[in-house]
Amino acid sequence: MMITAIKDIIKKDFPLYYRKLYTGVSVIRLDMGEPVNYRIDFAIEYKATGEKDISVIFIDTVDYPLISLDKEIIKIIDELDIAGELPD
Repeated sequence: MMITAIKDIIKKDFPLYYRKLYTGVSVIRLDMGEPVNYRIDFAIEYKATGEKDISVIFIDTVDYPLISLDKEIIKIIDELDIAGELPD
């Protein structure tokens, strides 16, 4: 399994300044096959202690263990957030 990209990221309008909601498409290559697009929703919540809590929800059904996918996607989302590449 390899996540090649998260594309078409759109920020959803949400009234709380410490929580950002997004929708996007993750491009995942499962078991050396062709890359497949899966729609996802994800949220980044900034806690008062300065920590980030990132959660991911797959809109499309994925035939792969979600725990390992979640970890990889959360890592990529965190890197995008640190680099300032998420829409504001």
